[in-house]
Amino acid sequence: MVLLIVSAALFLISIDVTVLYTALPRLTHDLSASNSDKLWIVNAYPLVMAGLLMSTGTLGDKIGHRRMFLYGLVVFGVASVIAAFSPSSAILIASRALLAVGAAMMMPATLSIIRITFTDSRDRGIAIGVWAAVASGGAAFGPVIGGVLLEFFWWGSVFLINVPVIILVLLLTPRIVPDNPHRTWHFSGAILVMIGLVGLIYAIKEVSKIDGSLVVALISGAIGAAFLFWFVRAQRSMAEPMVDFGLFPNPVFRGGAVAAVVAMLAMISALLVLTQRFQLVGGMSPFEAALALMPLSLAALVIGPVAGLLSNTWGNVKVMWISMLLAAVGLVGVVFTFEGDFLVRFVPLVAVGLGLGGVMTGASGAIMLSAPADKAGMAASIEEVSYEFGSTIGVALIGSMLSLFYARSFVLPDDFTAPTAARDSIDQAIIAAETMEPEAGRQLLEIARAAFDNGFVAAVWVVAAIVFVATAYIAYSTRKAPKLTGSH
Repeated sequence: MVLLIVSAALFLISIDVTVLYTALPRLTHDLSASNSDKLWIVNAYPLVMAGLLMSTGTLGDKIGHRRMFLYGLVVFGVASVIAAFSPSSAILIASRALLAVGAAMMMPATLSIIRITFTDSRDRGIAIGVWAAVASGGAAFGPVIGGVLLEFFWWGSVFLINVPVIILVLLLTPRIVPDNPHRTWHFSGAILVMIGLVGLIYAIKEVSKIDGSLVVALISGAIGAAFLFWFVRAQRSMAEPMVDFGLFPNPVFRGGAVAAVVAMLAMISALLVLTQRFQLVGGMSPFEAALALMPLSLAALVIGPVAGLLSNTWGNVKVMWISMLLAAVGLVGVVFTFEGDFLVRFVPLVAVGLGLGGVMTGASGAIMLSAPADKAGMAASIEEVSYEFGSTIGVALIGSMLSLFYARSFVLPDDFTAPTAARDSIDQAIIAAETMEPEAGRQLLEIARAAFDNGFVAAVWVVAAIVFVATAYIAYSTRKAPKLTGSH
């Protein structure tokens, strides 16, 4: 029952990272959102969550993970209602930020509660596998759920479905979920790490934008780095720090953190580019795009418990790098099959889903089982910051690459005129085509779709290269590490 409760909440947290992907074309149209608004609607959630996770995880160690979990549920529920009925892009962005506050309160608690509840090593390994399956499967199923809902309802329904689940979990949690207050918490450290992480991530976002300001990126990056440096120095002098930096020299712990970043970066990137390509170039409806993503989504969901069992035999490290290699090969396969039919795309998408789902299971086990039990909240926060950091970088990197290659590839014939906005994004080109003569509109869409495909191919190649490099690093750096299994 405990596993079911935390998994239900985690599923909501995970799907909200990606549930808007299939809704973006319609949402952009309905709210008249600019390309910048669209990126902020997607990015506000992982950006704010990444800034808060370290603080909320260690606060849970202090006041109890169950209490943090309950508070987070309330905030998440209120934010879901506001997001569902947002009348403008600005309010939707603000409500997504509030959703992130609730998610950041809940997410470290989910993994910490599992660590506390499951004392048997084999059961704990399977439970962590289920947790990773829900986390990866939720992110993978977000676009699918969004596509199904948009077939019958308006885009706000992707948020409103959270509410009944939250109410049910709120009723069950006080009676079933255990609690564990026992550590100190430092408010000043929470502020330092939040400013540092947000500043650094904002700098990455700004420098990756086509029209980004280098000055703003440098200032934001410098502020973020300064606050993180201040945080590290302060933590090293404390008897009970929020973050024990003595965990990072452990190659298994460090490898798990790297794997978490890269796995989420690859997952978010693949889902973002595929959902956009299926709809904006392939002409699929949100529901059809959801069905096209099913091989990846189902594979990511089912592999978690299997990888959890394998980690008891192979060890979490081996599960991590083998899964990463499978995902990288799958991404290369996507480059060569994305224009094919469902059966042609099936094998590469399954490989990506199995690989990334397996990576998340191995990374979760490596991080949580490398840390002492009394630092479960701390370890869970580090893991989840890694996931959200990867998510944010993925959206920023892939979003900017799509925009960059689209703009460079968007070349109109000399005798052809089109609205200037059509050069900014394929969404704007589609809107512009609706106002033009049919033949001119068709020609504009052909040019825009070809430009988008150039960006799509470049983006997937870059992500595949990142995964290959990370695989080599983890396999090499952990080659002498002891086999860490669920028995540790």
